[in-house]
Amino acid sequence: MAKTRSAWIDPEIAESLRGFPDFDFSLDKLPAMRAGSIFEPQSAPDIERVELTTEPDGVALSVLRPVESANEPPVLYWMHGGGMVIGNRHMDDARMIEWCRSLGCVCISVEYRLAPEASYPAPLDDCEAGLRFIVEHADDLRIDSRRIGIGGRSAGGALAAGLALRCRDGANVPLAFQYLEYPMLDDRGLTPSSQLEGLPVWTRESNTFGWRSYLGDRYGTDDVPADAAPARVSELSCLPSTFIGVGTADCLRDESIDFAARLCRAAVPTELHVYAGAVHGFDMFADTAVARTAARDSADWLARQFGQRTIG
Repeated sequence: MAKTRSAWIDPEIAESLRGFPDFDFSLDKLPAMRAGSIFEPQSAPDIERVELTTEPDGVALSVLRPVESANEPPVLYWMHGGGMVIGNRHMDDARMIEWCRSLGCVCISVEYRLAPEASYPAPLDDCEAGLRFIVEHADDLRIDSRRIGIGGRSAGGALAAGLALRCRDGANVPLAFQYLEYPMLDDRGLTPSSQLEGLPVWTRESNTFGWRSYLGDRYGTDDVPADAAPARVSELSCLPSTFIGVGTADCLRDESIDFAARLCRAAVPTELHVYAGAVHGFDMFADTAVARTAARDSADWLARQFGQRTIG
C-alpha cells in the first residue's frame, strides 16, 4: 500500500508543521508575503557588520566578519532564498553569524532585485556585480580573493549555480566552491518530485509561480539560458567543488539529485546529502534531529573547503 503524503515527512518536522502558515505564492498575495518577510539585520558582539553599496551598480552588500579574524580570511558569498519573489539579504543572518564564528570566515550577502518586477537576468546580474565588487576590493575588505565560495538556498541556490556557470564561461572570476541548499534548478517541471501534490512550505504551484516570475516571457519556451535554469546546461565540467543538500519531501528533490549525478559524471568534486523526511526549508525547524544533522554536514563541508579540520 502506498504511503500517504504525510507519512513521507519526518515525525519531528511534521509536529513542527502544526499551525505553520501555509505559504501559497501567487501574484495577489505577494504584497502581504513581502511585508511579512522583511528581515532586520542581526548582530552579535563577536561579529562585525559593514554595509556596502557597489558602484556604479548600486547593489547592497552586508559583510559579516569575526571581530578577531585571521588575516585575509576565506569568504562565503551568499544569495538568499524566497522563491525569487520575496526576502532580503538579512534573512539568513543567524546562519551567517554562526558560520563566521565557527569557521572563521567572512560571510557577504547580496541584495538582489526581486521578480516579477525584475525578471531574469536582473537578479543574477546583481549577484554577479556584488561578486565582482568583492573580488576587485579584496584588499580593502581584507579577504583572501583566492578562497571565495558562493552559496544559497532555494532561489538563492539557483542564483549561485547560475553565477558559477557565468564565472566558468567567461566572467573570469575563480570560485573556490558552490554550496547549494535545496536549489531551484529546473523550470520545466519534468521530474516526478516536481509533480508531487500537497507538500508543505513549497508546493509545485508555488514553484511554478517562482519560475514564471523569474523567467518572465521566457517561461515555457526554449529560450531559457542555462544560467537562468542551471539544469538546462549541457556541460558541467570545470565547475568548482559542489555541495548539494535536499530533503525527500521536497518538490526540488529529483532535480537536485540529478544535478549532483551529472556533476559527478563531469568529474566535479560533488557531495550530495538527501535527508529522509525533510521538507523544503527544513532548516527552519532547527530543533529537529534531521536539521541538526544537516547543519553539521554543511559546517563540516565548508570547513574542508576553507582548509580547516571538520567541525566536531
